[in-house]
Amino acid sequence: MTQAKYKIIEEHIMKMIDSGELKAGDQIMTEEQLSRMFSFSRMTINKALNRLQDSGYIKRTPGRGSFVSAPVVRKPSISITSFTEDMKLIGLHAGSKLISYEVIKAAAVPEIRDKLHLTDNDMVHHFVRLRTGNNIPIAVTYNYVSARIVPAIDISSLDSSFYGYLDSIGIRRVAKDMELSATLPNAQQKELLQIDNAALLCSAHVTYTIFNNKQVPFEYSKTFYNGDSYSYTFS
Repeated sequence: MTQAKYKIIEEHIMKMIDSGELKAGDQIMTEEQLSRMFSFSRMTINKALNRLQDSGYIKRTPGRGSFVSAPVVRKPSISITSFTEDMKLIGLHAGSKLISYEVIKAAAVPEIRDKLHLTDNDMVHHFVRLRTGNNIPIAVTYNYVSARIVPAIDISSLDSSFYGYLDSIGIRRVAKDMELSATLPNAQQKELLQIDNAALLCSAHVTYTIFNNKQVPFEYSKTFYNGDSYSYTFS
């Protein structure tokens, strides 16, 4: 049976992506260029590109062209894997850039104080980081960490894996309460993620550890993911 023409285009582009010849963020040939290359109609090329977009291989932007999509992380909603582990699952190198860091009194953030079971006078580490995969902006994370449980933080660790740092000092994560929602980016998130008004997936969670033989909350984290790069599944 003769293979459909649009399938020939699809397979050609998928092969280039799978082989690494085309990488996430790369622009692929235009409809006109592909039409000349294969001697197929623009309608056939358009169908192939739309199918590739529906499958998540590319993203088409009117007026700009078609670009290879970043690999999408799909994880169960109950997963407590770190961002670094998520990136490894899809073959990307996780990166982190510290945007800001401060130590504040819990009284300044009453919602966090209550979530972490702190008093007004307890201190909280608060830091903001840009998370990347192969240097592509993927998420912005806002962390609040109880200084009662983690008295000091090596700031250099915040430019890599914070959970890796916690492992190195013996802070074991034993559970996580998670909330998911969708939102639009604020000005800072637009700039850091290099997006306009694309929907963001917001994952907020409280992380627990064992302290004085009790399970206690010690971290509240709110991460805003580029919705084109992350999704959660439910079972």
